[in-house]
Amino acid sequence: MIRFLIIAIMLFAYLLLGIPVLVVEWILAKYKKETSDYQCLRMVQTAFKLMLWVAGTEVTVIGEENVPDEAVLFIGNHRSYFDILLTYSRCKRRTGYVAKKEMLRYPLLRDWMKRLYCLFLDRDNPREGLKTILEAIDYVKNGVSVCIFPEGTRNDGEEGSMLPFHSGSFKIAEKSGCPVIPISMNNTSEIFENHLPCVRKTHVIIEYGKPIYMSEMDRAQRKNISEYCQNIIKETIEKNRALV
Repeated sequence: MIRFLIIAIMLFAYLLLGIPVLVVEWILAKYKKETSDYQCLRMVQTAFKLMLWVAGTEVTVIGEENVPDEAVLFIGNHRSYFDILLTYSRCKRRTGYVAKKEMLRYPLLRDWMKRLYCLFLDRDNPREGLKTILEAIDYVKNGVSVCIFPEGTRNDGEEGSMLPFHSGSFKIAEKSGCPVIPISMNNTSEIFENHLPCVRKTHVIIEYGKPIYMSEMDRAQRKNISEYCQNIIKETIEKNRALV
């Protein structure tokens, strides 16, 4: 419980103290957009790493060398709020996450998310959802990676289980030509969700798969890309169970 309170205070303090920082970065972005982008990225990454340290999270990372030095579409399984902290703190390039539109309710948090290229998906409105996907495609074409959890929501089932992947997520890679990087995560729900409201010391495994280029697939493979990637993640999670 103490760890949870410390992390909550850290988040509140960062958002509050970050108000003038957002103003300064907004001004800087008018003249040096990329410089400001990376400053914001590194600041948030530092905060996330500190929160993970307070949480007592030990992280084993496998295959990070598989991530190419170009804009990519990250796709992964999703079982914890900490999945965002774990993955975003390791991004070397500018990366925006696709989040549910309900996150727009939270002032300051939504401002930082927008500044970091996050997109807000309306899962109940197909037309608005398409607009979000088109915006994500534009981000990738302009050198910004996108991370999406194709299950569409956090899965609170048994460890190793996954909800069906939404195939629309992969339109980002299909239309932009960027590689897909599968991210497999083990044991992340043990940080927080499995024993709310306590945050506990936990060992998690993150593995980055080899890049998948849809342009190199035949038509049948492209049609089943969501199942193909989900199977890769499932097999990797199962493989890494012994490491937790």
